[in-house]
Amino acid sequence: MKSLAIAACAALAAFFGGCAEVPKDPIARQQFEEANDPMEPMNRRIFAFNVGADRHVIKPVALGYIHMVPSPARDCIRNFTSNLGEPLVIANDLLQLRLKRASVSFARLLTNTTLGIGGVFDIAGKNGFAKQTGDFGQTLYTWGLKDGPYLVLPLLGPSNPRDAVGLGVDTFLDPVRYLAKGDDYPIEVRYAPAVVAGIDQRSRSIDALDAIQKDSVDYYASLRSLFRQHREAQLHGDDVPLMPTQESFYDDPGADPVPAPRPVSR
Repeated sequence: MKSLAIAACAALAAFFGGCAEVPKDPIARQQFEEANDPMEPMNRRIFAFNVGADRHVIKPVALGYIHMVPSPARDCIRNFTSNLGEPLVIANDLLQLRLKRASVSFARLLTNTTLGIGGVFDIAGKNGFAKQTGDFGQTLYTWGLKDGPYLVLPLLGPSNPRDAVGLGVDTFLDPVRYLAKGDDYPIEVRYAPAVVAGIDQRSRSIDALDAIQKDSVDYYASLRSLFRQHREAQLHGDDVPLMPTQESFYDDPGADPVPAPRPVSR
């Protein structure tokens, strides 16, 4: 599903086309360069599509999910889908030579898969093993690859070329994709965890995103700034809020929305 969204982004880019014109005024030019958003016309069109899709489909589904599924059950679902993503976190932390983080994630996977009944309960988190971050976009960053210009992905939201490539690699290497491969498992089974995780994530950010949209003069620019602040802190291994607020915007589908102890450094 995520790889299809990335392909859709390329198609939309070709359809909408157009880059922002570089201002001639020195001050305006400086602001333009600081924004690092040369594809802003296209990005704003994709952003408008995302906002519309969220308003008419994603948010109503998330509200229905909250109404129909009790909070303890939603926590179990979040824990289960998060546990499915631990192998990717381990692999990326190893590629980044963040061995302590990889060991913590391995301990989480082993503990929660066994004692946590397949990851339904976050036993490891309750015993001081905090949820770690590790994605291939982050790996590319540690290898020295620049992020490139700001990019809005269809349905997935704020990103950049480096993280979009990383997302595609993570999707391709997702173990669930291979465990559920074959005629015995319909395509819905392969993508169900990602879809459910997305709905759960959206359900936990309804109030925060509504507040940001209400208080923002330019919702697009606000999310662009908040995303970059969060991603920059995440790339440097800082402890960052895992829910979008006025100060921080969350964009990592594998992270635990519940505040946890500070992650182990490299």
